[in-house]
Amino acid sequence: MFSTTAEYEVLSFSVGDTKAGTKMGKLQLKNTEDDTTLNCILWEETLNRTDMKLYRVGNIVRIVSASFNERFNNCLISALELIKEAKMGLEPEEREEYFSKIISNLESIKDEKLREFVVGYFKEYEEEIKEAPAAKAMHHNFIGGLLVHTLECIELAKLVINQSFQRINADNAIAACALHDIGKIFEYSIDPENGIIDYDEDFKKEWFSHTQFAYSLCMTKGFKEVAKMIAAHHSRAEWGAILDLNEKDLENYVYFVHHIDDLSAKFGKTSASML
Repeated sequence: MFSTTAEYEVLSFSVGDTKAGTKMGKLQLKNTEDDTTLNCILWEETLNRTDMKLYRVGNIVRIVSASFNERFNNCLISALELIKEAKMGLEPEEREEYFSKIISNLESIKDEKLREFVVGYFKEYEEEIKEAPAAKAMHHNFIGGLLVHTLECIELAKLVINQSFQRINADNAIAACALHDIGKIFEYSIDPENGIIDYDEDFKKEWFSHTQFAYSLCMTKGFKEVAKMIAAHHSRAEWGAILDLNEKDLENYVYFVHHIDDLSAKFGKTSASML
């Protein structure tokens, strides 16, 4: 049942066009007491009279005025109140620290050709990597989120390899962890004023997904094993994988990055305020 005192965390927000040509906001909220989610619509009139910072992911808000469906899991919002503002992302010095740690890990790659390629690519797109989120809603969806997710994947991969899986090619695994989401620096846009994330329309005109981008990048450079790990990191074709892990007789190594990525995504924070 709806309560005017209930507090909600903003999980995701996007703005699109209606068939009538007006703007419509889609907002997903999570009740901070029972973790239930609420899918909300905001018409253009409501969007025009509110500061977009109100819809920042991680914000804690209260619903002032809204109409609900009978199950109270969908609503049309006409007024919100900000209770607590979330951080938009990592501070510049934090981003620098994360980036330096990633580069340090990448410089441990023994294969000279692979090391020069991966380190070179990260340095070429350093500013974009420091800004990019790792997702729109599900995990690490804040400025600098890609840095956090990438470092988590690399460090977790190294730990697992050192403890249990010495037979896997560590160089290829580290490179694949570093590059599996690199296309997100082009796939997403993030507003530096309000932290709102959206898909980049120009990217969507050329690529199906960030997975296709990273796979193509590595295949073009001749790093086929790295490319195959990236191709499988979403596990299922319907989830965006190029290589479906349900297929038979796959090489063992193609499963590795999927499980590393999944752990980071599942446990990764959705708000920079939670770090």
